[in-house]
Amino acid sequence: MTIIDLRDGSLSARVSTFGGTLLDYAWTVEGRRIALLRSAPDDAHASASACYPLVPFGNRVRNNHFAFAGRNYRLRPNTASDPHYLHGDGWQAEWSVLSRIGNELQIGFHHREGDTPYSYAARQIIALTSEGLMLHMSVENTGKEALPFGLGWHPYFPMTPETTLFAPAQRFWTETEGWLPGERTEIPDDLDFSAPSPLPRRWVNNGFEGWSGEAEIVWPERHAGLRLTADASVRHAFIFIPDTNFNPAFRHDYFCFEPMSHIANGHNLPDLGDLKILQPGETFAGSIRLRPQEYSR
Repeated sequence: MTIIDLRDGSLSARVSTFGGTLLDYAWTVEGRRIALLRSAPDDAHASASACYPLVPFGNRVRNNHFAFAGRNYRLRPNTASDPHYLHGDGWQAEWSVLSRIGNELQIGFHHREGDTPYSYAARQIIALTSEGLMLHMSVENTGKEALPFGLGWHPYFPMTPETTLFAPAQRFWTETEGWLPGERTEIPDDLDFSAPSPLPRRWVNNGFEGWSGEAEIVWPERHAGLRLTADASVRHAFIFIPDTNFNPAFRHDYFCFEPMSHIANGHNLPDLGDLKILQPGETFAGSIRLRPQEYSR
């Protein structure tokens, strides 16, 4: 495991090659440090980090099974606490440093078929400038068969009593047993973020389809906000707010807004939920940007 610090002006970020994770992203204003993602210690597992990658796709696949191009495929669970193969492999892998030029870091890892049918090469570019943080990820199908691929990010944002979220989307996915997506429906009122709105203090574990690619988080008490933008390949999002049944230590101090290229369980939807079919040797990529903003009441 290698820890890499990036700094440009008032912004700083910290990266770990274990899981290809961010451990910190912060903004210093007039001597005051503002956490833009939750901070984590150097030895933090991905699920306790500031942000981790989702590759070769995110979330869960119903019954760890999917059929594609006339073949049946199975996935093996990759955590002790979840019956499903969860969030891909990148968050559990050791990534290699490919290059570093100033505040632009490139890391990558290779996965071979085994617990999953996927063989692929993943690469991340993590670039910090005085304006913000850019996260770029690509995945190349290095296997012998075409398969559906996706990617995304799992950031943990600080949640204060007055935090608001703006993230327009078109449709909502209910949740069913096993933390799986249920059905496509209208967005509930307390999860409608088409205008800046407070986050509910309850369990939330749902996908949002047709996301605009723009989001804004505001922490009024800290006089700060964060603008998140995604390129055209990332048009879905997932919101996760745990509760004390799931995590007894949870104190409503963070939430997850996860930009994704596809719908959870897209493998078992007729249109693949925007998963991209990659032939051997083909690559799929996406980027997000996180820029801090001053906020005054």
